[in-house]
Amino acid sequence: MNIVMLGAPGAGKGTISAQMEERYNIPHISSGDIFRENIKNGTALGVKVKKYIENGELVPDDLTIDLVIDTLNKCQSGFILDGFPRTSKQADGLDSALQKNNSKIDLVILVEAEENDLVDRLSGRRVCEKCGATYHTKNLPPKKDGVCDKCGNMLIQRKDDTKEVILDRLKTYNDQTKPLIDYYNKKNLIKKVPGFTDSQDERLKMIDAFVKGAV
Repeated sequence: MNIVMLGAPGAGKGTISAQMEERYNIPHISSGDIFRENIKNGTALGVKVKKYIENGELVPDDLTIDLVIDTLNKCQSGFILDGFPRTSKQADGLDSALQKNNSKIDLVILVEAEENDLVDRLSGRRVCEKCGATYHTKNLPPKKDGVCDKCGNMLIQRKDDTKEVILDRLKTYNDQTKPLIDYYNKKNLIKKVPGFTDSQDERLKMIDAFVKGAV
């Protein structure tokens, strides 16, 4: 099964996708993780995308499409795609690539959240540079302030998690990515779940029903 996750930055797409990966045994593919891995390793692609990500801008479509499609071609059991597509051009590129393999998008899950909640969540996020573990100053603080529980290294605030960049990212999302909701609505693929909820079990039950209906 091929699933696309939609939603604003910080809505919880990554967390939900990870839960779905474990639940359905479908690989979670995050375009953001792919980009960060290339930046960390200093690849030619990493150098190109670094300036866009740090400024809260979208990586150019052609660059993103080539990288993500190459990764998807290695997924034999389907995928849960998080962070891509982000523009109509990317969505068209994804559809075309899948059609060449006699495949398609089966389900699109839209994770909904209020903008004020998104700013609070993202600006409080802290990440371990070494192992990638993620924390939050309010919702998920480390045992020792500024230190990773898992490996003991220092936590950082990524440049794209500062408030100024977050607001730019949300504007970019509203301008360029929100139109994808209409794009996938016309294909009758959109299903909605709450980004922030006290009952993750209930949300997973909703997703179970969506997945069953799409099979």
